[in-house]
Amino acid sequence: MSGPRPPAQSLLDKYRGRDFQPLYTTSVTVRGGQAGHGRASGIAISDDGELLVELRLPVELGGSGGGTNPEQLFAAGYAACFHGALAMLAERAGVALGEASVTASVAFGRDPVDGLFALRAEVNLHLPGVARPVAEELLRNTERLCPYVKMTQDGIESVLVLTQ
Repeated sequence: MSGPRPPAQSLLDKYRGRDFQPLYTTSVTVRGGQAGHGRASGIAISDDGELLVELRLPVELGGSGGGTNPEQLFAAGYAACFHGALAMLAERAGVALGEASVTASVAFGRDPVDGLFALRAEVNLHLPGVARPVAEELLRNTERLCPYVKMTQDGIESVLVLTQ
């Protein structure tokens, strides 16, 4: 059995079309669980069944803990996407990443603009053994490539649809 295939280098080539061109789409459905509240007692399952997690409100927010939460899932996606973009760029530049790691921290808090809630993300890149100027260039280029960075800095197209 062979391991996963790396993405084609053509993924780094610029797209010249006029409209968004989806390359992969997935869906995750959340149901409310015992409390009828997806964040506090929900179950999240992906359309292919590969993701199945129990959602629990963190103790810090008055919940029982004992499961994951949206902020952890977002942080995992952000860190994984950033690491993937970094790896593609490093390979193209001939830079060995070795024990590189990406840590995404996501804070849920009060929004001073509307008094409700907002998220804040911080991404830390650890590149041991990579010269600082090379690491800084990789960081800048990864920031330009990573869709999560683009989404958090520029926003994301979001369509809300009611189905009954």
